[in-house]
Amino acid sequence: MISPGRSGGINRLCLFILLIVLPGACLLGQRVGGEAAAQRVGADTVRRVGDDAVGYDAVKGIIAAKCATCHRPGEAAPFALLTYADAAKRASFIKKVIESNYMPPWKADPHYREFANDRRLTAGERDLLIRWIDGGASRGSGGDVRRGVDGPVGGDTVRTNYGRAPDLRLRIDSPFLVPGDNAERFIVFKLPYELPEGENIEGIEFYCNNKKLIHHINYGFYDVPDTTIDIYGGSRYIDGDAQGPAIREYNRLKKNFTYYTGWVPGASYESYPAGFGWTLPRRGVVLLTVHYVALGADERSMVGVNLFFTRKPIRRPVRIISLGSSGIGEDAISPPLLIRAGHIDTFTLKVKTPKDQSLLYVMPHMHYIGKEFLAFAVTPGGDTIPLVHIPHWDFRWQELYRMKKPLRIPAGSVVHLIGVYDNTADNPANPNSPPRMIFSTGNMTSTNEMFTLILIYVNSEEGDDKE
Repeated sequence: MISPGRSGGINRLCLFILLIVLPGACLLGQRVGGEAAAQRVGADTVRRVGDDAVGYDAVKGIIAAKCATCHRPGEAAPFALLTYADAAKRASFIKKVIESNYMPPWKADPHYREFANDRRLTAGERDLLIRWIDGGASRGSGGDVRRGVDGPVGGDTVRTNYGRAPDLRLRIDSPFLVPGDNAERFIVFKLPYELPEGENIEGIEFYCNNKKLIHHINYGFYDVPDTTIDIYGGSRYIDGDAQGPAIREYNRLKKNFTYYTGWVPGASYESYPAGFGWTLPRRGVVLLTVHYVALGADERSMVGVNLFFTRKPIRRPVRIISLGSSGIGEDAISPPLLIRAGHIDTFTLKVKTPKDQSLLYVMPHMHYIGKEFLAFAVTPGGDTIPLVHIPHWDFRWQELYRMKKPLRIPAGSVVHLIGVYDNTADNPANPNSPPRMIFSTGNMTSTNEMFTLILIYVNSEEGDDKE
């Protein structure tokens, strides 16, 4: 077990400057206002019920905020929890998983750092759900989450967790057939668009009819102002390993980079506080790289993005950097990322930040044999700033963890990453039996590994680290 200490005294050799910054940032958690409202729903419900009999109307707000974001069609959860019938028939199972804290899933250690998008149940919410179940899981007088204002779905927002319909939805024009040949594949889809004017973005959400088919996705937004370039013609998708004319066709569209983000299992939509965000160009393309898992039967996949506009000006552009595998400091991972068969190995990385930055979000990333992840920063004065600790890594439940307030990292601080990998037969998530040597080749397939920390930040301003 890594000891997530808070004191200084860390070896500061092998420091590398963070030189690459990308405009734009992603928040794969929940919108600020939505989270606060969800928390108020749960608290108000507990106070309102008191000692009275608990009906479904008293708990449906909790189920909507803490369960139905994943338990709905198209998401990774195995069943929906959108109606009274959905929840009532699984009442005993719900009690079991919430009493054991298995659900809702939240892998970050709250004793190391608390985050604003923490989806764990409060003690009051858990108690109320258990009282409802123990009391017979009665319907009461309330309607279903599907039709209620306190749910993440309803009407034209049935395919979004954002709380309102997207201002723009970009998606492929027809379903893509994923062959059931037991092979992973990377497919790059092109989503062209033209608007009357550029739009400020307050939120973005990956759209998919079945997220169980997907290992992860990355997608970039590119400005194509030259109208002599046909953004609609040519191939609507290419193989991720394509060469020759196909890849040249897509590379021609990538000259003016605007924004980059992605999706991993367990994550929700991205959103930005007022005055933060990025601007979608008037004309351009989205290139969406989808990593499909190996399947035993053919499946049809629809993918795209939901975009949510804001009329408020973007005062503080968000930026994103990636440390470790396929990012800054990849060559400085110590020892090199090669995990021996039958061993539990530990790797470290140290990266120095060149200027004052205020972190908004952090997202650790590993694959199946990841065991534990720890990240912290050490200031020039020797103080330790905890970033994130995942004591029990689970690839199925990842998150972009949102800070409760901008977290200032002074110039000259060193960001430390420590990753532990379990490549033994005792690891039930190990994809290889018997275990074999695993290393990072940069191609991101699930049979290889990654050791990555993504940081979303803005340039620091006075008062960022104040309550």
